Amino acid sequence: MINLSKFDFKKYRLLIFLIIGIGYLLVFFHRVAPAVVAIDMMSDLNAGAVLIGFLASGYFYPYAIMQLPTGILSDTWGARKTITLFFLIASIGSVVLGLSMNITSAIIGRVLVGFGVSTLYVCALKIYSQWYREDEFATMTGFLIAIGGIGLLISTVPLAIMSNHMGWRIPFILTGGITLIIGLLVWIFVRNSPADIGMPPVVNNNSSNPHDPLSVTKNNQPKSQKASIIDNSFKILRLKYFWPVSIWIFCTMGIYLAFSGLWGGPYLIQIYKMTKVEASRVLSMIAIGMIFGGPIIGFFSDKVLKRRKIVVNVSSGILLATMIFLFSCTSNIPIFGLYLICLGIGIFSVGTVSVGYALVKDLFPIEIAGTATGIANFFPFLMGALYQPLMGYILELNGKVGDSYTAIGYHNAFLVLLISSIIAFIASFFIKENNNKLVRNS
Repeated sequence: MINLSKFDFKKYRLLIFLIIGIGYLLVFFHRVAPAVVAIDMMSDLNAGAVLIGFLASGYFYPYAIMQLPTGILSDTWGARKTITLFFLIASIGSVVLGLSMNITSAIIGRVLVGFGVSTLYVCALKIYSQWYREDEFATMTGFLIAIGGIGLLISTVPLAIMSNHMGWRIPFILTGGITLIIGLLVWIFVRNSPADIGMPPVVNNNSSNPHDPLSVTKNNQPKSQKASIIDNSFKILRLKYFWPVSIWIFCTMGIYLAFSGLWGGPYLIQIYKMTKVEASRVLSMIAIGMIFGGPIIGFFSDKVLKRRKIVVNVSSGILLATMIFLFSCTSNIPIFGLYLICLGIGIFSVGTVSVGYALVKDLFPIEIAGTATGIANFFPFLMGALYQPLMGYILELNGKVGDSYTAIGYHNAFLVLLISSIIAFIASFFIKENNNKLVRNS
């Protein structure tokens, strides 16, 4: 057995960050890969827009449902065990998807993938909250989003090229094997908190008391501070300031999940007559936005502005303007404009999410941080599960020209994204930031 206590603290927590980060890369690959190979899958599995929408959203239903249980598991059973077990399930699901011969087995595989990777992000935030200070949290979460962007990048041009040469199935089978390896690395190297290997807890710079409940690990909490799971959940849901930030995350991420996760690829191929590789290049700008936008926005939030709400307000306004442009000019956008739209989605629909989860974490003591984040993380993936088949249904309603859906169909489908951006913009002004005593005093 490896003696982890001999590791240098900073190097070891970087190792933890990287292992979980690679896992998050795979989460994003699984999440958005159907956007690039959707047309191939529709042809191979003999499925229309609604069925392929349900196939893609098969990832999101279990993902959304698992967010509250994941938060509870990370707070009780432990994030390390949770990630390992569920990544095993995800690896099986990816192989089943790759081997599927009909839409039913493909949906089953996709559901298993969504169920398996559903625990990674909330567990990652729980682990990072134990290994990093409060003034590092949004920055490190931003870097995690950036690594997810690399997964998104791999699911664009590289996946398009691979699928052209070996079909869409082999990449999913290979990804299943890699998912299993990462799950094993989490079990071997990752620990829930410094205390698990005899290291001292992280102390926040703004805490004069090293035993402040916001700077110690869960295992160091007095038994009297530990409420029941149900009590903690109701405490979170009763806090009125929890809801604006959750609605904001819900609507902002929903835009990304619907466009990048499925319909962006067919839109570019069918309306702008791009090849699969050309469309994937445009979609890759979402990944570029995530890779650079996530860390920069997190850094500005933590170190420069030292404010979270203003970052959310500005990004929501830019995202709204982007969706107005996409909706108004659906079939008449210059290629450069399509690149900018995708870049904007990457920065302002995904890159800012690290700040949203930091806002959620700031509202609650660390011992229920996993549960709070899990509840908040339920909403965007519920939105993804609803948006993908809903937009497919709208496309079907507006008919086809040959084998392609119409420009008016995509225009009407993008109204869903515009409405979502309006709600997110309004919700951003009701967000409360940075008061860690709200729950205890409520």
